[in-house]
Amino acid sequence: MVSSPVGLVLLLFCFSCSFALSNLSESEQEKERIVTPEKGEDGKQASMPEAQLLRASADDSSREASKKLPEYLTVPVSRDHKDDLKPARGASKIPSWLQKVLLGIPPTLSSGEGARNKPELVEVRCHLDRILVRIRKEVFSSQDAYKHLSLGSCPVNEADKDYYYLLHSLKTDCGFEVQSLADYLSISVFLHYKPTGPVLREMPFDIPLECKYYRLFYSYKVGFHPKLQGGTVYKVLHPNSSFTISPLDASGNKIHGRKVYNLGDPMHFEASGHDEASPEEKRMYIKKCFVTVSQDPYSHPRYTVINNQGCMIDSKKSGQSKFLSGDSKMVQKFSMGAFVFQESAATASEQQFYLHCEMNVGPSTPTPSRKACNYDHAVGKWKELYGNDCVCNCCDSTCPPAELEEAPKEIVSSRSWKVDRESKVGSDKAGRLLRSPETATGEEPSMKKQTYFQDCDED
Repeated sequence: MVSSPVGLVLLLFCFSCSFALSNLSESEQEKERIVTPEKGEDGKQASMPEAQLLRASADDSSREASKKLPEYLTVPVSRDHKDDLKPARGASKIPSWLQKVLLGIPPTLSSGEGARNKPELVEVRCHLDRILVRIRKEVFSSQDAYKHLSLGSCPVNEADKDYYYLLHSLKTDCGFEVQSLADYLSISVFLHYKPTGPVLREMPFDIPLECKYYRLFYSYKVGFHPKLQGGTVYKVLHPNSSFTISPLDASGNKIHGRKVYNLGDPMHFEASGHDEASPEEKRMYIKKCFVTVSQDPYSHPRYTVINNQGCMIDSKKSGQSKFLSGDSKMVQKFSMGAFVFQESAATASEQQFYLHCEMNVGPSTPTPSRKACNYDHAVGKWKELYGNDCVCNCCDSTCPPAELEEAPKEIVSSRSWKVDRESKVGSDKAGRLLRSPETATGEEPSMKKQTYFQDCDED
């Protein structure tokens, strides 16, 4: 007989075990519902949700399709409608032809352009520099058919048991006809078979052959490119340049505003740069100067006054063209006579001009690569303005450029001036047209020289 406390303990133990078994049974049933598909009303197992399957397959196919997109497509020019891509107001649907391009769908080729599985009687292979044609021997009944077979005017090159081969360069004179079209370059020729003899046992034929070299790549210009209306626009050269060219009057004062010269009048100019503090004395050099009728320094016609690394080449033609000495070597003055271009002299009474010069700063001592040389007609030789005359020996040939420039060269343009071709012949001024202010008094212009020069052998 069991006492009551012991019975109570046994009762509680049985109750807890039944509760644990009940929870375990419910969790196992839940796992079965997750792992095993539910059965429908007809007792069959239900499949996985269709939407979930479609979503997974769509993701996989999109990833797979993105990997298979080609790097480029061959699109005929005739199917490339550029007008559909011009900027326009509002939104518009992407054209169908462009959708195919973006999706990587190649354009449909004509039936004649596709590859065929069945061997052809006549086959053509087009290379960049030659063409290969082969024709099956079964076409002919004669063993000597190759003697009468030709590609244009070029004969058979080789043969085997099945084919005759004709391989010829496109540069040979076989009778190739070249035609350039919008979509491709066409090279055509005829394959001739012309048997000879008093009787024919095979009919002659002429087969037209063509190689098409498609224009494979086409790229769109990025962005919108508006057309500039109103002609060419030039930016005035002021400012950031460290050099300037200013027109001067006969007294050496700067001319403000537009100046009108008569034909043959002396014109004076001053090229200057910022004189920066330096332990070594510097000097400004004019490498090249030329005159144009346009503010654009790259326009034509042009007339060169200074060239060859600082040679006043116009001084060999006119005594008015020369370098002039000054108080500072960072200022280079020079002069030349007023002229007009011959090609427009008969149509315009006045011509407008601009002076463009290339200059830089270098050491004070001149070299063949940087100098200021005038041609002295009295002695028939070139003379340097400040330094040794031997640096000018190359002015009649080619002077070497400087190996290392101390400052970058710049092209600077002057203000415009006008020249009136109606010169005052017969007046007092006419007698001074070919004389500079210095030579008008009968005195030769002074050529200031320094006593310390570097020998030319050391330059």
